[in-house]
Amino acid sequence: MTNEHTYCVIMAGGIGSRFWPMSRTAYPKQFLDFLGLGRTLIQQTYDRFLALCPPENILVVTNAQYAPLVRKQLPDLADHQILLEPSRRNTAPCVAYANHVIAKRDPEARIIVAPSDHLVLKEEAFHATVDLALRQATSSDCLVTLGIMPSRPDTGYGYIQFTEESGTVNPRVKRVKTFTEKPDHDTAQRFLESGDFLWNSGIFIWSLASIRQAFRDHLPEMEQRFNAGAASFGTPEEAAFIASTYDACENVSIDYGIMEKARNVYVVTSDFGWSDLGTWGSLYTHLPKDASGNAAIGGAVKLYDCARNVIHAHDGRLMVLQGLEDHIVVSTKDALLVCRKQDEQRIKQFVNDLTAESGDRYV
Repeated sequence: MTNEHTYCVIMAGGIGSRFWPMSRTAYPKQFLDFLGLGRTLIQQTYDRFLALCPPENILVVTNAQYAPLVRKQLPDLADHQILLEPSRRNTAPCVAYANHVIAKRDPEARIIVAPSDHLVLKEEAFHATVDLALRQATSSDCLVTLGIMPSRPDTGYGYIQFTEESGTVNPRVKRVKTFTEKPDHDTAQRFLESGDFLWNSGIFIWSLASIRQAFRDHLPEMEQRFNAGAASFGTPEEAAFIASTYDACENVSIDYGIMEKARNVYVVTSDFGWSDLGTWGSLYTHLPKDASGNAAIGGAVKLYDCARNVIHAHDGRLMVLQGLEDHIVVSTKDALLVCRKQDEQRIKQFVNDLTAESGDRYV
């Protein structure tokens, strides 16, 4: 299934604040082994893409702060495969940077862009789905995303509405009608019942030519900024150019900057055991549970009259819980979080409050 013109871009610059207190700014969730599998999330992502492209065609885009972590966890990557962002400017500059690096090597490239911290349980189904998306992306000038069949009215995901249209390479490939970011519960319920909405996985597939044209059409200023340094990519001058240019780029996601504006967007209906592992609640759905629905990872945990909790004892200390239901309990060496699962979206707020009060001591 590997093809010399296929490239994988792994986006690994996020902080993962909704997984506090496990995920910290200095050691975010993509570098952690949340499931106890012996491989971190970014290592699992790298392993997954080895079946789709040559190892030398895998690029990791990450904040310069995380360069040592990437090199340690992915030692097979050469330095030129690790693209270092001097600041966090969201995903559109990240994709633009990778585009220009790849363009210097292979104008005929086709590219898979994926986050570094997602869970995929059905690897063969994932590979087949990406292969289908690649066929669509190379058969016409289009941008393709993978849409997950929704199983519940989740308000933490973006939604993609599709429309039936003939002429695609496979009936699973649909034209995108609308994007909706994190709807309220009633709206998400209507989406689920309608049957023509999918969760947005944040995984994208396109040809280099198509995505470069999309940047010219929808983010022309950003494209021009990177074009100005075209001669530097792949040379010792690349880092200096990025350092002088990156902060001037618009802070915008690839979803909002391009995907929601482009008219040539398709989605592949997908079912490969996906989760974006965006919150403790999403992790809970994939963990083994006891007879009362409790999922516990880590040290010694004793439960009495407890139900439907997710518990992570990272520091190995004994935890004894009694009478707790539907909560998140996370213990690390310097912090303890106890939060109702239904309020997990507030964890980001907790982190912001801690930063305002204590600087980066606990975050």
